[in-house]
Amino acid sequence: MLSDALLKVSGMNVSVEDKQILHDIDLTIQPGETHVLMGPNGAGKSTLGYALMGSPRYKVTGSLLLKGEEIVSLPADQRAKKGMFLSFQEPLEVPGLSLESFLRSAVSERTGVKVRPWEFRKQMKKVMDLLEISPEKAERGLNVGFSGGEKKKAEILQMLLFRPDIAILDETDSGLDVDAVHLVAEGIRTYQQEAGGALLIITHSTRILEPLRIDRTHIMVDGTLVREGDASLVARVNESGYDQFIPTKEA
Repeated sequence: MLSDALLKVSGMNVSVEDKQILHDIDLTIQPGETHVLMGPNGAGKSTLGYALMGSPRYKVTGSLLLKGEEIVSLPADQRAKKGMFLSFQEPLEVPGLSLESFLRSAVSERTGVKVRPWEFRKQMKKVMDLLEISPEKAERGLNVGFSGGEKKKAEILQMLLFRPDIAILDETDSGLDVDAVHLVAEGIRTYQQEAGGALLIITHSTRILEPLRIDRTHIMVDGTLVREGDASLVARVNESGYDQFIPTKEA
């Protein structure tokens, strides 16, 4: 039922410095569903992810309901506390703040409960082993000296420990080799199975989608959602690209 939607976006418009980027976005995600957002470069896919998460860069109008609560005016940190998560396309480096300290603080903020360090280390090690992240990375500055693949895996680590109600993954497989894609996909699948959270996966590539259960696929062109369907839309993109979804202009 729509009334039970985890995330319901209605008539959302997004602009930057008076330039409109996204137009009348409607999107409904139910608890536990996995949605995929695809489209050509510059279509506005990442903008949607950042706007949903509350980036102050964007001016947003319309309605954004999370578990029935209007959050369109809430800042990003408040949205995170209410159960939203965004993996960045280019994760930031933060010298002086270790990966472990950052994650423990994030989990405490999410749950409202102070996490005991030894208990957290045990839990963190289990997930790091799943993602094949070297133990010494836990004490490094956040993302400092990490390869691109290590940064992406560190964000999946955060997602698995944070256990959000909905995770928005922006180009998580970008620049990853085959082995890293497999590990990241396994982390996403574990989140699907163990946390039961919803996903909005923003991607060009379909490699990361192959082992996942996909409920809905959305195609974005020029800031507009032009097509919605099931997982078969991914196969259509693979076969024929995005031109088939671009509206034909009348002469």
